Amino acid sequence: MSKLMTAEEAVKLIKDGDAIGIGGFIGMGHPQELSIAIENSFKETGHPRDLTVMFSAGVGDGTDKLGVNHLGHEGLLKRIIAGHWGLIPTFQRLVFENKVEGYNLPLGTISLMFREIAGHRPGVITKIGLKTFVDPRLEGAKMNERTRQAEDLVELIEMDGEEWLRYKSFPLNVALLRGTYADESGNVVMDQEAATLDSLSIAQAVKNSGGKVIVQVKNVVENGTLKAKDVKIPGIYVDAIVIGKPENHWQTYAGEYNPALSGEVRVPADSIDPMPLNARKVVCRRAAMELDPSAVINLGIGMPEGIANVANEEGLPGLKMTVEAGGIGGVPMSGTAFGSCTNPEAIIDQPYQFDFYDGGGLDQAFLGLAECDKFGNINVSRFGPKIAGCGGFINITQTAPVVVYCGTFTAKGLKENIGNGKLEIVEEGKIKKFKQEVEQITFAAEYAAEIGQKVLYVTERAVFELREDGVYLLGCTFILTTFGPKILGVDLEKDVLGQMEFRPAIAEDLKLMDARLFTDEIMGLKA
Repeated sequence: MSKLMTAEEAVKLIKDGDAIGIGGFIGMGHPQELSIAIENSFKETGHPRDLTVMFSAGVGDGTDKLGVNHLGHEGLLKRIIAGHWGLIPTFQRLVFENKVEGYNLPLGTISLMFREIAGHRPGVITKIGLKTFVDPRLEGAKMNERTRQAEDLVELIEMDGEEWLRYKSFPLNVALLRGTYADESGNVVMDQEAATLDSLSIAQAVKNSGGKVIVQVKNVVENGTLKAKDVKIPGIYVDAIVIGKPENHWQTYAGEYNPALSGEVRVPADSIDPMPLNARKVVCRRAAMELDPSAVINLGIGMPEGIANVANEEGLPGLKMTVEAGGIGGVPMSGTAFGSCTNPEAIIDQPYQFDFYDGGGLDQAFLGLAECDKFGNINVSRFGPKIAGCGGFINITQTAPVVVYCGTFTAKGLKENIGNGKLEIVEEGKIKKFKQEVEQITFAAEYAAEIGQKVLYVTERAVFELREDGVYLLGCTFILTTFGPKILGVDLEKDVLGQMEFRPAIAEDLKLMDARLFTDEIMGLKA
């Protein structure tokens, strides 16, 4: 088989200065064998070097050991274009130290960009990113001084009297992808993958740019073995097939293989362990009270992941959960398995999921709350040297009509006792999340007001709502709508208002938080 190569042979197809499209979502779909081979080649020979890498989702586990972290060496990389950075500390360091160019574009927009490159179109034209840090009137998605001196990848344009952003396309020279099996002609199936992601689009983008497509698989089978409808990457696109070692081909970084994630089997819902009673569960329970049984829902990474667990524990029927990686239905997973779903009803390609999201297909979205300012703007993407990246956050929060932000009230060192219907603050967190000004605008309250979104901010001790009343400069005010009063163990002045850098307007119809949130038994949300 002429396309079958070792990882070392395949890496020699990569030239200095190439632009590479990389598949993966945390651990799903990432060709770990190839990342390791590129790192080894660079250490041994100094090549390939000066690469541009482009990927939509964060590919790593938060350590230096997995995913594209292997590529995080000065000299190996020249430019990074990525959606999510939080699990890739080697890339964060290079950007923070100003050693590479770094662009943070919305995850979904990058995923769609691969299709635009494949079709030789001028880029993605969308409203996604307007009035956030991606907007060229703010930061233009540029993450350090070196990048500010480089070319603009995002431009503001006007069409039919409306503002749009154009994300510029450019050729890609190499694709690094992963599948389950390949036949002798290079046709690739992804049966045991937890998601198909943007693999097909990356392969088409590179092939139509005249580049090389390299795919890591578990094994090679004879021609005629694979069903035509199961083929996700046709052999006509593929230049090299590499068989990965089992330890470099885990389905997710949480486990080697679980057929319930790839839709091959279904497991009983009660096999999923419930969350322990803590601040996170309280937040997820309160957020779950906003769930609409008829809604199409997205749950973001981090705190909101637990909402699926709460819904499962409460036996909420027929919720239409989705994740940006392409999963529809089932129970979205958390941690390093985030992006996959147990018992999915369908798994579609990631660009199509974002077509659906960007076009307004979502009804509700539940996202993390890291920093919030007096206008209601949210930052989840950058905190000094820590570069989390926006991921799919902007695509989702600018299109869902209902957005619920979820997080503890303070961070770093927060200790609380929860039980018997009460919440006790044992030790306050050192970091206040409700600030006069956020470091970076990942969610623009001004834009939300313009399009009429309903926005809630849910914590373990207070719930806020974004309302438009002209009090602040942006025409939005931040309203305290629910709080945990002394009867539940929390003092409004000391534990809520005293832990904020601004004083919100207080709603006239203040409500008591539900005591069931703080009790170690099922709340009865199903009823």
